[in-house]
Amino acid sequence: MTAHRLTIRNMVCDRCKAAVTRVLEAQGLPVAHVELGEVELMREPRADELPALRDALQVAGFDLVDDRDATTIERIKASIVKLVHHDDDAHRRIKLSDHLSGLLHKEYSGLAALFTQVEGITIEQYFLLQRMERVKELIKYDELTISEIADRTGFSSVAHLSAQFKKFTGMTPTAFKALGHARKPLDRVG
Repeated sequence: MTAHRLTIRNMVCDRCKAAVTRVLEAQGLPVAHVELGEVELMREPRADELPALRDALQVAGFDLVDDRDATTIERIKASIVKLVHHDDDAHRRIKLSDHLSGLLHKEYSGLAALFTQVEGITIEQYFLLQRMERVKELIKYDELTISEIADRTGFSSVAHLSAQFKKFTGMTPTAFKALGHARKPLDRVG
């Protein structure tokens, strides 16, 4: 039997990957590999298995994505989440447009147009929103200085980080830290 890929919406962390794996195994679907937003099964699910799988995923807070455009959008989002939240250095080394077109094997202009049409914001705005959530997370941990956070999240300076942070949150990183504001769940960013 050949492997089969599924796209799953709202997978944003390792716990999500574990939860989706448990759902798939409970449904009797053998899992070969799980990544953010994508699962590789050892076999294609039968048509009679899909409704129960869809329901079980929804109960756990996920969605099975069938539409090709929706799959592309979810792959873009999952790639950005992985880049920003799971690899602190990668987003500083690569150009986002090159990364996404290489990963999805499509021209960036087409990806950008599709993303904006469906999501109502640009890929770059979504990337920046994810970076802002990462900054909030790092501020909450209280382990790094604002300068170290700026460096780790790819901002050219503390001033650049502070300006972007204030634009998106209405306050400086220091004020955010003092107030102890809550972060958004990653699947609600955007």
